[in-house]
Amino acid sequence: MSKYDWIIAAIIVATMAVAVVLFGAARPPADVASNAPDYLRSTYSPLHFRPAAELASDAECLACHREVIDDRVQAKSPAGLEAGNSLAWYQRVSTYAGDQETFHRRHLTTPLAKQLMNLQCNTCHQGHDPREEAPGSSATGPGPDDTALTLRKQVNPETVCLKCHGQMPAQEIMGLPGPWTDVKESFQNDCLVCHANQRTNRHNVSYLNAEAIEAAAQAGKETKTGGDVCHGCHGGRAWYRIAYPYARHPWPGMPAASPDWAKDRPGHSEPRFAKPSSPVNR
Repeated sequence: MSKYDWIIAAIIVATMAVAVVLFGAARPPADVASNAPDYLRSTYSPLHFRPAAELASDAECLACHREVIDDRVQAKSPAGLEAGNSLAWYQRVSTYAGDQETFHRRHLTTPLAKQLMNLQCNTCHQGHDPREEAPGSSATGPGPDDTALTLRKQVNPETVCLKCHGQMPAQEIMGLPGPWTDVKESFQNDCLVCHANQRTNRHNVSYLNAEAIEAAAQAGKETKTGGDVCHGCHGGRAWYRIAYPYARHPWPGMPAASPDWAKDRPGHSEPRFAKPSSPVNR
């Protein structure tokens, strides 16, 4: 090395020494030093992929995603409108109790959710691809089930949300003289006027409490609020303009011939929603 190179090296060493004195020696991040999971490792956790996602408990999901339960609706909007004074129609019926709630709390922790439903995190969330959240756009090509998600959503609304938030086919399929909200008084606001004998094998899936739903509908006969229990999910809180194509599980007295609108419908629900105690998923 030349004299000039030695001078440059000495300046660099001196600069580094001054930096150490002023700022301290560089240390690895705390999460690396302690081997604690970082964001990238958490993203690729087995719980985010099948089959682990299908078997995950709510406790395992909420260990990282607890905010979906802890977050609450603000008492007032930024403009000053109180939440209690901004209620949709379905928030004024007998089945809606308590204050306004967030999306996940309304489905998991509210009294109505615990009474009539048995929803869990993986009822809707079945894992995802951290690389791509648009179906068919992965470099590796479409997977075995390319309908598992829609653009930038962790669930497919057509196969999950639509089950309870589709339109009620009151006229197209059921043959009612008008929308349920217009004709319910003619039926004493009681869906069981007809459904005491029609489609009597219902709600027998793992994410619903079938017996509690039937009991709530029966209890509403006295006060003429039974329709609120049924219509709340079957069209009352419609997010979509189409109805969900429910499976047609045979019921006593069911006609042998299927109507045209039912010819392509399955005869059973998805196997993953089968109740362990029931040999047939209805």
